[in-house]
Amino acid sequence: MPQGDWQESGGNEAASAVFHLVQELIDRYRINRPVMPIVVAQADDSGAPPEIDDRVREIAHLVHRANEPRRVPVRLLESRGTSPYDSALDMVRRLGERPWETRERSQYKPFAFPRSRLLGAIEQATAQVLAQPGGTTRIDRGERILEELGALRWRPTRSGAGDWSRSLRASVRPETFLGAVFIAVLGVLLGEIGWTATLLLTAAATLVLAVVRLLTASAPPLLWLRRASRWFATTSSLAASSTGYPSDGWSWLSPRGSWRVIRARAAAVALRVAEADEGDAAARQFHLELRVQALLEDLRHGYRPRALDWRRSKRTVPPVVLLPTATNENGGVLLINAINNVRSRRSEVDPLLLLATLPAAEELVHTPSQPPGRPAAGGRAPWLGAQARYRLWVDELSVGQSPAGASALSWVLRLPLSTAQLTHDHADAQLRTVRVRRTWAWYVMSRTTVALVLVGSLLGTYLWSVHWQETYCHGPLTDRNTDAVWSSSGHGPRECVGVATAPEVRFAEGNGLELKGLGARVTFERVEQAVRDENARIGPSESYVTVVYAGPLTAEEETDTRKGLEELTGVYLEQRAVNGTTTDEHPVKLKVLLANGGEDMLRQTVAVRKIIEVAHRDPHVVGVVGMGRNTTESPAATEALREAGLAVVDTTNSSSRLPKESNYFGLAATDTEQTYALGLIARQLLPGNGTGHARVLSRTEENGDKDQYTIDQRDAGRAMLESAGYVVGENVGYPLAQNGAAALGGAVGEMCEEQPVPDALYFAGRAEDINPLLDKLSQTAGCSEKNITVFTGDDLTKATFDDTSRVTLYYTALAPMAPQRGSAFYRSAAAALAGLLPEGTERTAAETGPPGYRNPLFASGQIVMSYSATTALYDAAARRDIPRSAAETWALLHTVNRENMPTGTISLAGSPSSVSDNLHGIDVVKVARRGEQTVSTVVCGKPAGPAPKLTPELCKP
Repeated sequence: MPQGDWQESGGNEAASAVFHLVQELIDRYRINRPVMPIVVAQADDSGAPPEIDDRVREIAHLVHRANEPRRVPVRLLESRGTSPYDSALDMVRRLGERPWETRERSQYKPFAFPRSRLLGAIEQATAQVLAQPGGTTRIDRGERILEELGALRWRPTRSGAGDWSRSLRASVRPETFLGAVFIAVLGVLLGEIGWTATLLLTAAATLVLAVVRLLTASAPPLLWLRRASRWFATTSSLAASSTGYPSDGWSWLSPRGSWRVIRARAAAVALRVAEADEGDAAARQFHLELRVQALLEDLRHGYRPRALDWRRSKRTVPPVVLLPTATNENGGVLLINAINNVRSRRSEVDPLLLLATLPAAEELVHTPSQPPGRPAAGGRAPWLGAQARYRLWVDELSVGQSPAGASALSWVLRLPLSTAQLTHDHADAQLRTVRVRRTWAWYVMSRTTVALVLVGSLLGTYLWSVHWQETYCHGPLTDRNTDAVWSSSGHGPRECVGVATAPEVRFAEGNGLELKGLGARVTFERVEQAVRDENARIGPSESYVTVVYAGPLTAEEETDTRKGLEELTGVYLEQRAVNGTTTDEHPVKLKVLLANGGEDMLRQTVAVRKIIEVAHRDPHVVGVVGMGRNTTESPAATEALREAGLAVVDTTNSSSRLPKESNYFGLAATDTEQTYALGLIARQLLPGNGTGHARVLSRTEENGDKDQYTIDQRDAGRAMLESAGYVVGENVGYPLAQNGAAALGGAVGEMCEEQPVPDALYFAGRAEDINPLLDKLSQTAGCSEKNITVFTGDDLTKATFDDTSRVTLYYTALAPMAPQRGSAFYRSAAAALAGLLPEGTERTAAETGPPGYRNPLFASGQIVMSYSATTALYDAAARRDIPRSAAETWALLHTVNRENMPTGTISLAGSPSSVSDNLHGIDVVKVARRGEQTVSTVVCGKPAGPAPKLTPELCKP
């Protein structure tokens, strides 16, 4: 037999019949929940001997043994008490105050009896008042009982208000939940704010707990919202007891009115309980039936549908009460009558199944609704007036509704058992029950499952939080920003890449790199904050356009962010020039969003993707400024912006390929234009025999830095040398060391060992590699004895040169500045940057440097190029003082023609430009040793915009 099953002989035919009926009612409850009767089994022969009554009584014990181990909530009640009323009341109390089963033997969990406990508190308070000496009036007794209820906090066996200190100490013990939280919070506070503040907060918290305890001593918090209080205030059975405060005075939103109803009904019930204790028959019937009603309501609540805990699906068997030997003397018949009366006047169907066995000589009679000799309120009593009749009717209404005058007990199912059935043994007839299994709902909606789900949810939330924090630069649970993400290429630290649309995303936070010259003491962090401040100054009612600056705003070393710092400074200077003027002069304001492409713009694809996402959400975004470094990702990034409808006004990118994109507008001379200018010099430097030897030196392509610029420069430089008449040998590559420095020893040694040693060298590298190259050429045998000319296309205006010895260097500057151009810009830039100095500080004359374009602040040309690019984009976006869309801005960029800019005239009408269009500004600079110094001299150049083309006559070596 499987574990948990029960099997036993029925003993006789009657026992088997009753057993099968009860088991069918129990087992069918899961399928159709049949109406549960009060089953009364009794020998039909009133003169049957005692052994027959024993067999009838054994049926109840048989049902108890069969169902107790199978998770059926079953209670076997024996009579205890000095009177039928006391015995019946004691049995009801035991059903409503003690557990029916343990959690292990329950389908769901043990029943809860809040309504019965509320009545128990009223009974306990009434008993304490009645035990006090001295007579009291009816009104005084009700008030004293309410006071006792307040001391009990309306719950039985609870400590009163006088013991609040002990309750408070118990609340903050470490083993309690509140105590654990209390100690945990104190531990956190102690580590955060120190001893003094922690002690003050501890004292304040203790005082608050004490005050709350005192305020809630008379009644528990939110008493009127408890389901027991709601039932007590709304049940029609007590309406006659509180006619001054009817049931419609209770409301979820009216604690005061609801509290009046509850107190009035509690006082009325307590007085009736007191009368019952003093022997009043009507009060006793009222008390017992009210107790039964509370019990049935509690049981019905335990099976109610649509509960959050799915209890109706979990409990598939009804509660079963067994009354062996129910008689009038032991209160069993009185209890049966009380259950029948309550069910008859209530519309709700409760799940209780009651099986009672009566002795053969016992007669099942009705409980009289009126005491003997007491007339009904509507009967003959001519001496009573109308008001007196009404008061009598109200007093009797609570029990007068009971169907005691009916011909039969409607809820009782009588089973008369013949002597033949009770004596006919079925020794071979085996009765069997199977353990009731817990349903799927118990597993799905159980404390364990809920705990696992909760823990899983918390763990999942934590993991998602960690994931978001590892993915997004600002990734809290409730307010994450997806426009800036953490990105890592695998060979360097991760960087925050994307668009800073959240205040918490600060690309230059903590970056103390300072500008030079007029920008001394102005840090990168301060410039970024200045841009944000300008954005915040734009009022909600003002019209504006948004420009996105995309540049290298972060790097592993602060010094490597100078390009981003200077370009952002140029963007800020244009933003301040626009937003700092009156609305009449510039009615369309300029907002700038920062987009970080990572160190050396190696993550510009990610940045562009985020720019596009922002532009799709924000119609004010009109275009992109920056993108000033050419990598292998640049063509795809520009194409993605084109498909998104965004134009790019580039600053220093010299690619000859990107201008072919229709949305690309570059302000820097292309590689082709630069090598054309250098070629004018190279032709004139050919040896006298007309034959020169040259080599091209470039970074290798295995460095992992996505350097497209070096590849383009290498190819353009080789073409220039060949067209100038040089015999160009194979290209020579040099790698980078692990620290990022150029490893030039092997490449330079190879060239210097050649015969003849090259006359010219085109260097397709970066500005940071030029000084190591010059040192190697000056120190390596073969090259150190010969005059060598080095050409390079990288803008070296931001570089400082060491001893060049016999090496002459020619490079191109992309931002040709002159005293007659952009004088107003230099003055306004000096004033704007002075406003960004830390409060109370001033620059010295040595820090400031010379005024105008000669100031070290503008030496690299980065500031004036980004300023010019922002000016051009804003000019198209705010044409005729009307904010334009991104598409309109793209179209109007072709019409931009801004004169008197620092580099000349910014004209985008001929974009894409070529050597013949001659629209980009350029200077050819010579660096050579002159005496004890290395001197840089502008050989030739032209401003941006239409200007005379460079010729060999203008560009003399």
